[in-house]
Amino acid sequence: MMAPSDGIVDLLVLGGGTAGIVGAKTAAGFGARTVLVEQERTGGDCLWTGCVPSKTLLSAAAQARSRRLAGGGETDFFAVRERIATAIQCIEPVDTPEALEDAGVEVLSGHVSFTGPGTAVLNGQVLRFRQALIATGGEPSRPGIPGLDPARTVTSETVWDLASLPARLAIVGGGPIACELGQAFARLGADVTMVVRSRILPKETPEAVDIIRASLKADGVTILEKSSISHATSPAEGHRLHLKDGTTVDADTVLLAAGRTPRTTGIGLEHVGVHLDDRGRVLTNQHMQTTNPLIWAAGDVTAHPQFTHLAGVHASVAASNAVLGVRRRISPVIPRVTYTSPEVAAVTSGESGQLVTSRTVWHSHLDRAVTEDRTEGFTELLVGPGGRVLGGTIVGPRAGESLAELSLAVHKKLTTSDIAGTTHAYPTYSDGVWNAAVLDVRERLKSPLARNAVKGLATLRRLALDARRISSKPGTRPQPDAQH
Repeated sequence: MMAPSDGIVDLLVLGGGTAGIVGAKTAAGFGARTVLVEQERTGGDCLWTGCVPSKTLLSAAAQARSRRLAGGGETDFFAVRERIATAIQCIEPVDTPEALEDAGVEVLSGHVSFTGPGTAVLNGQVLRFRQALIATGGEPSRPGIPGLDPARTVTSETVWDLASLPARLAIVGGGPIACELGQAFARLGADVTMVVRSRILPKETPEAVDIIRASLKADGVTILEKSSISHATSPAEGHRLHLKDGTTVDADTVLLAAGRTPRTTGIGLEHVGVHLDDRGRVLTNQHMQTTNPLIWAAGDVTAHPQFTHLAGVHASVAASNAVLGVRRRISPVIPRVTYTSPEVAAVTSGESGQLVTSRTVWHSHLDRAVTEDRTEGFTELLVGPGGRVLGGTIVGPRAGESLAELSLAVHKKLTTSDIAGTTHAYPTYSDGVWNAAVLDVRERLKSPLARNAVKGLATLRRLALDARRISSKPGTRPQPDAQH
């Protein structure tokens, strides 16, 4: 790939993951001269080690579970690996350097570092830029466990390199990645033990966690919550994790899934006045602007939640503001989905201090769930004053799809009356959102003020109908005045 000419770059993008790709395409679409620098391969974690491979693995694991319940044999792990590779190959073309260049983005390979205001160095060559977008992403954290050889562990990035299914898999962590991979490997046939410092899925409601915990255990996952590892030893084969309560966990493979660390080291942020928080994440304002007004940031390198969809949206906001000089703000509405079986999907308005009422419909009363024999979930709406939808949680199959309507309702500040008044297809899982909205409308109609208003309207309507009935009787029609 050719290096840019001596002209000044309008937007220099550091990183070729989701945030970098979306930001670069947005800027180039506005006619800005855009250069994207990627050190390894474009596509980022989502394509190579995150969303695409993990969701493919979950699908393959669900099929393996169905085969096993039907009396099938052991899982062909090589076939699973091939399926993952095929999925990546199918999606990869839209993230290639060639696709970016077709969109008007110049793509360069190597390590780039800021050297001063408006300058950076790439492979010894100086690049001059007007503005920059930091989209270097993050990487799995490696907690320091005494005695545990990091070289003999895997993370969410390297677990895909396993040539065979581990017989015993220990997972350190209890977040979405840990739960998804734990359930997937258990369904494929591994003996999985999760060691969790507090509880699994700490951001989700206790009711949602109870369902997921039961589902994981039903698939054979051992969950050790409120547990800490004091140290590790290496027996003849594998690992032995020693917990602080005196128990041990033996495993052939240890998966570290205890958070992520932003990639900010070695890119010269100190030379351009970009500040970090105490966890090393780039600080940004509501416009995705860093402490240097000419440098922007988006994605996992920032302090915002680490979701692919959020990285793309924030990068689009950053690039628009940078190139056009507008002042778009990021939305506080952030949907999230954990793709376990069943899924957990949630969204909040990001507001606080409001009186919130919960309206919950358990899926034992949701007709589609009953017909599918998947009644273990629920749909909960969080409702504010006037029936405004402030958020909610959905647990069930394809909960992430049902969350879309709820996310739109929160973003557009709709009310439960808006949802209840919209015709929904029946029977669907998203019918749960409608049922919860109808429940709220009916409950609000029970308030004294609403009851009196409804009673008054009903009385006026009755009087109007009675008057019409009387006036329509034969002989009661008013006679013409004799003077006329």
